[in-house]
Amino acid sequence: MTLTIPFDNTYAALPEGFYSKLPPQPVKAPKLAAFNEDLANTMGVAPGEAAEMAEVFGGNLVPEGAEPLAQLYSGHQFGTYNPQLGDGRAILLGEVVGTDGKRRDIQLKGSGRTPYSRNGDGRAWLGPVLREYVVSEAMHALGIPTTRALAAVETGETVWREGGMPGAVLTRVAASHLRVGTFQIFAARGDKHSLQQLTDYAIARHYPEADGPMGLLRAVRDAQSELIAAWMGVGFIHGVMNTDNFSISGETIDYGPCAFMDVYHPHTVFSSIDRGRRYAYANQPTIAVWNLAQLATALIQQMEDPQAGVEEATEIVHAMPELTEGAWLSRFRAKLGISSAQEGDLELVTSLLGRMAENQSDFTNTFRGLADGTARDQFTDPAAFDAWAEGWQARLQNEPDPQAVMRAASPAFIPRNHRIEEMIAGAVAGDYTLFHRLSEVLANPYQDQPDHADLQRPPLPDEVVQATFCGT
Repeated sequence: MTLTIPFDNTYAALPEGFYSKLPPQPVKAPKLAAFNEDLANTMGVAPGEAAEMAEVFGGNLVPEGAEPLAQLYSGHQFGTYNPQLGDGRAILLGEVVGTDGKRRDIQLKGSGRTPYSRNGDGRAWLGPVLREYVVSEAMHALGIPTTRALAAVETGETVWREGGMPGAVLTRVAASHLRVGTFQIFAARGDKHSLQQLTDYAIARHYPEADGPMGLLRAVRDAQSELIAAWMGVGFIHGVMNTDNFSISGETIDYGPCAFMDVYHPHTVFSSIDRGRRYAYANQPTIAVWNLAQLATALIQQMEDPQAGVEEATEIVHAMPELTEGAWLSRFRAKLGISSAQEGDLELVTSLLGRMAENQSDFTNTFRGLADGTARDQFTDPAAFDAWAEGWQARLQNEPDPQAVMRAASPAFIPRNHRIEEMIAGAVAGDYTLFHRLSEVLANPYQDQPDHADLQRPPLPDEVVQATFCGT
């Protein structure tokens, strides 16, 4: 059996100013650690022998039809503009059109130095590779738009971070790797021709119904509004919402210092580098608006009447908070078992969240517990829940099947930080048992799985993960 990837590349057909063509750098001793057969089937990728797949997904063998390249982009990092970033440790092998008709990028992450690596080594270590594999696949199972993981390969090499770490390469799959920063770099350079080419390409690939630059802006706004609301609904914190990590397609991309909350608090931050709490849980909707404004600023540069563009873009961007709040409220209504909208629903949701923050309530277990009658156990002062629940029960009187609605909106399982760390420690020691177990359980996050109830447990005091890191 030979690995077959039906490449159908379009980004490589753009002018060379959009990327640098180069192959991935070979590794010493590639070994296939994980392969996503379900995703491969959807993509029309025929798997081969493990050794061959390790060579391809480790970067040692460029498959037929691939046109490897590193993409160029810039971006705002924690609010400060960096004029040139680009794929410093990733190579886009090419694209495939799957059996479902969807076009997807195949990218190797951790595949060596590129012209955009700056002072980096272009490599990744095993921990962040497995974290992204598990978390991105969990997000997909949760029904949230996301990049996905096709394969993970151990390289047999040592990557130096805080110390020597085992190297690895992740094969990431995305609707595309177009980011706000991809547009920003051409706008900053005053390269209107390339900016127009990129805009036309993005519209054709993602939003063929969009009419020109402002149509694209509106489509990205709508997709991102839904995405941010989805993050909030599962307690997800991206951790580093820089404009170079903000996807045009509306997918979650770049799982660096990401995490799911255990104890609920709106100001929760995990990223070790986010000392100012810029990307805290509750700030994510605001940052999404800020990022969209940067895209608007870039897109306006190509318009024949920039002033008219400013007025239209301003209207589009200013509409985003209301759209996001509407999507957020819809999701949280469902988490309370509410199918229909009524006045007072917003207050009902925010009152519960406020009480959860005051009572050290676990986010996931509280909302799942609303369906099975255990939410009260998540409060240090159960009376605080009881006082809220009286109004909630009254609100549910005319709802047809609130339990089913709640179970469909609130997962029983998330990739908890302490379990991810435990999984990484095991894999580094050569034991992938927890990796495979998490992958299996998180593939069905809304189902009760009594045999795996321990994975629902919040961390003990000595298991709490205080900070997460980019780390790749």
